[in-house]
Amino acid sequence: MRILRSPDGCPWDREQTRESLRPFLVEETYEVVDAIDAGDTDALCEELGDFVFEAVFLAQMCAEDGQFTLAEALSSAADKLVRRHPHVFDVKADRDAGREIRSSADVKRRWEEIKAKERQTAGQEPSLMGGLPRGLPALLRAYRMGRRAATVGFDWEEPSVALNKVDEELNELRAAIAEKRSQAIEEELGDLLFAVANVSRHLGVEPEGALRAANQKFATRFAMLERRFALQGRTLRNATLDEMETEWQQVKREGSDSTG
Repeated sequence: MRILRSPDGCPWDREQTRESLRPFLVEETYEVVDAIDAGDTDALCEELGDFVFEAVFLAQMCAEDGQFTLAEALSSAADKLVRRHPHVFDVKADRDAGREIRSSADVKRRWEEIKAKERQTAGQEPSLMGGLPRGLPALLRAYRMGRRAATVGFDWEEPSVALNKVDEELNELRAAIAEKRSQAIEEELGDLLFAVANVSRHLGVEPEGALRAANQKFATRFAMLERRFALQGRTLRNATLDEMETEWQQVKREGSDSTG
């Protein structure tokens, strides 16, 4: 990257900024996720390389501006890992303080406590919700907010109670729709999705991954629907809703049969 960014390097690489690299970083992140979801180790190897390359690119820009180097960024991450794992790197001190770790739940609680102290030391508001990137996919952010709140006991006791909250929010959405209150409809729909994210958390299911799987299932079935009409010499545009629904149910049955 030093060579590519040098005066004798690549014109395109020299023109890039942190802002221009942002979409590439997001794209590479999702390509890594796709490789994980596909269980494709070769693709994961390649996409992880591309992902790290974007980090190298960004760090090189910052080094050129005299801000920090990639080595300093990695050193900061290593220091953070040690600091937030006292039960591994400073076991005696942690036990002497009465903070013996017995489960992963204990680890999460301790992690959030340490992060809160770090934010307070840095002059930031010591909130459990602090530091959650606003740029996260909304469903994932809702999931992580609920998980953080749960570390201090602000949570439902079991999934069935969380599911009751979904019913409550669904009824409120229905009422808003019946009354044709557009602002309330948006608000209640958001509350419903937030409640679903918390049910997902209680069931041990990461909602973003569950929704990705549902999206892919729909895309696969819809492609099969298009093929069924194409075999009849037709397109979906000249089919009735009833005809599409009949074929859709057949696609679902065939998909169910193929998976046992």
